[in-house]
Amino acid sequence: MTRYDYAVLVFYFCFMLAISWVFRRFVTNVSDYFRGGGKALWWMVGGSAFMMSFSAWTLTGAASKAYGDGWPIIVIYIANSLGFLLSALHFAPKFRQMRVVTGIEAVRLRFGRVNEQVFTWFQLPLGTLQATLHLNAVAVFFAAVFGFDLALTIVVLGLVVLSIALLGGSWAVIAGDFIQMLILMPVCLTITVLALLHLGGWGGFVARLPAAHLDLGALGNKDFLALWCAAMLLKQLISCNNLLDANRYLSVKDSRQARWAGLLGSGLYLVGIVIWFIPPMAARALFPDLHSQFPTLDHPDEAAFIAITRAVAPVGMLGLLVSGIFAATMSAMDAGLNKSAGIFIKNFYQPVCRPSAADAHLLKAGKIITLGLGLTIIAVALRMSQLKEFNLFLYMQRVTILIGVPITVPLVLALLIRRTPSWSGWSTVLVGFIGSLLIDRTLSPEWAAQHFSPDHVLDAASREYWRQGIQLFGNVALGTTWFLFTTLFWRASPAAHRAEVENFLTRLDTPIDFNREEGAAAANDSRQAAAVGWLSLTYGSFVLLLAMIPNPLNGRLAFLGCGGLVAIVGLALIFISRRPAQP
Repeated sequence: MTRYDYAVLVFYFCFMLAISWVFRRFVTNVSDYFRGGGKALWWMVGGSAFMMSFSAWTLTGAASKAYGDGWPIIVIYIANSLGFLLSALHFAPKFRQMRVVTGIEAVRLRFGRVNEQVFTWFQLPLGTLQATLHLNAVAVFFAAVFGFDLALTIVVLGLVVLSIALLGGSWAVIAGDFIQMLILMPVCLTITVLALLHLGGWGGFVARLPAAHLDLGALGNKDFLALWCAAMLLKQLISCNNLLDANRYLSVKDSRQARWAGLLGSGLYLVGIVIWFIPPMAARALFPDLHSQFPTLDHPDEAAFIAITRAVAPVGMLGLLVSGIFAATMSAMDAGLNKSAGIFIKNFYQPVCRPSAADAHLLKAGKIITLGLGLTIIAVALRMSQLKEFNLFLYMQRVTILIGVPITVPLVLALLIRRTPSWSGWSTVLVGFIGSLLIDRTLSPEWAAQHFSPDHVLDAASREYWRQGIQLFGNVALGTTWFLFTTLFWRASPAAHRAEVENFLTRLDTPIDFNREEGAAAANDSRQAAAVGWLSLTYGSFVLLLAMIPNPLNGRLAFLGCGGLVAIVGLALIFISRRPAQP
């Protein structure tokens, strides 16, 4: 990295801290702190939901899969786009219409207080572990690629994320995610265009790739690849549309804007499929062996995006890409930190410890818990960084399927199969956990090889395709069967539970009328647009200034294109903020 790249990184971190400082004035109560008061506009929520749904692994681990194998990794991102589309068509408006501060509150309304505590204490450690994994993984990667001090990277990145969530709460998280999306997408688009031009256009790109990278015929030829693709599609549909992840839409202003936010997320993923995976495949065409470039990395192909950027981008663009990778990590972390703190306060501390606490007290407690969780994440990430032989990503993938899927299955079915007894929630999770253990021990890759591929030995990729695919489908099948079975006991449920469920369903089906429920004076549309507009214009102007770095003409034009796009969005938002409010 050059001094220009380091200057870009310094500006980026200072800018992110400025966002939290600007949006601290938007926080006046607990609802503001944990879900933006239910006032955020669709374009901010859609951008934030998009950013929090992926991590830096997209530009490192997933890029390595595209570098090594080609198109199959794209299935996960197509599934994400379809997941957001399904949200827009059905779930997103329903989530907003629940009228809750956290998704676990909806669990209480649907299943009762016992389930509220069960799912609270499933989510808190799992959410903290995921945030820790994101922080540790990106720090380890940059320590190996650029020689950054590992511990210092963890501490600096963790403290910046903590500051954003602590000062500005969900408002700073949502606005920061939107602006980081504006930074990330143009940079990736620019690198994609430059990579294709370097290879002589699309024809040159295709001609220099290994034939298998774009061979869709592998879907029928590769052992268990079709099973894995179908499993990833189902997994992402579930992960986008369950009560635990409903927080993506709890902050949006009304039902209609929730739908628009989902559509924005879906569209951004379709664009991402192109601009995230053409560059690492172009790196494969240019650099068949990356070990010589990154000898300290255990998996050099994880730096495929870095390699192609260094080869084709102008001086200073690498700093923007690194900022984008940090942005992906920070968006996943700060959203998870804010979400976990909200769950602790609203679903444990308030109902169990201080049921009569005033809002001001809860807001103060929320900030204390945010601080404590943030410091815990940093400390655990530092400890994780010492585990040299531990494959964190593979471990987390398996934990997500073996533990995360059993937890989320009843939280999707709760919205589709509406009349079940209160115990249907936690009992479906228990059945899923037992099923996970049985599937993992009995339907192993060795069993699959014996029954489906007796004529040859499965390679490592096929073994993992089978393991993830069968565990996902097995978990979903067992959980769904049990949840359907519990419907037989609906009429035997206590009358109080049935009444609570009916009230929840009525709320779920009633569209939000913001002016009637909150009052027109509670809206702050112009303030949102103005604040984000000026911040976007500031960052766009900074990127435009990077065109002054000594570079060839196409390099200068690349900065003008990236900065101009961000600045234009900022100017448009400033213009919108000054329009007279509609009656």
